[in-house]
Amino acid sequence: MEITAAMVKQLREATGVGMMDCKKALAETNGDIDAAVDWLRTRGLAKAAKKADRVAAEGLVGVATDGTRSAIVEINSETDFVARNEQFQTIVSDVAKLALDSDGDVVKLGEMPYPGSGHSVSAELTEAIAKIGENMNLRRTETVSVSDGVVSSYVHSAVKDGLGKIGILVALESTGDKDKLNALGRQIAMHIAATNPLSISPDDLDQAAVERERAIFSEQARESGKPAEIVEKMVEGRIRKYYEEVTLLAQTFVIDGETKVGDVIKNAEKDAGAPIKLTRFVRYALGEGIEKQESDFAAEVAATAGN
Repeated sequence: MEITAAMVKQLREATGVGMMDCKKALAETNGDIDAAVDWLRTRGLAKAAKKADRVAAEGLVGVATDGTRSAIVEINSETDFVARNEQFQTIVSDVAKLALDSDGDVVKLGEMPYPGSGHSVSAELTEAIAKIGENMNLRRTETVSVSDGVVSSYVHSAVKDGLGKIGILVALESTGDKDKLNALGRQIAMHIAATNPLSISPDDLDQAAVERERAIFSEQARESGKPAEIVEKMVEGRIRKYYEEVTLLAQTFVIDGETKVGDVIKNAEKDAGAPIKLTRFVRYALGEGIEKQESDFAAEVAATAGN
């Protein structure tokens, strides 16, 4: 497979590794970007896989809460200028409230009646596109609820109440004091905004991701030349560290910098007056996972030079 300049550029952006090493990694993996990232990590050239496709698409994330349930939505626009538009902000806020009854179904949400308009959410966005002159997209939504307890929310880089670039919902099941639960949930939501955990605990972590990490750790450990039983212990140690880095309850709480999140929750039970269980969290970062169109880097340079 031909290794293009655009592929090398993409891998370099994803890993921070030099161009020649990126080119070699792509050649060794037949142009597979993900495999090339692993190839570089195995050789210690890339410490971690940055997500090359986490592009900052514009728009807003909105959250809304009603009693024991909350909803989160993402609506994209082409520019940040539109995200600062009051009409656009009102639409995102209204849609977030409607999302409370959407069961996390974005198609259902798009078909719901938009308040005071006589038409649907999708039709309202179409009208806004015509007025503002920029494309918009209702991208995704989720709802979170508890039978007894709170669903706390936090919005980072908020432009208005409940609207910003990153939105987090945290569900705490408990019969305890709701004000104290909500204060705890908001702090945990702020922690999640900063650390972006992959799951609550190892039990609900994507096992494919775990095995991928294990394969990389195993290859690295084998290259150390140590005996098999030592290699196995090294790998298990790295996996335990991986869990501490990516699972919420095992992470060190960013608020105090020393306590595990699981222990923070346990310690809060006495103050709240009842056991507390964190049952779910949702984190939306604006534009995450949206792939930008890659152009031929070499062709761009040639065009700029007038060739």
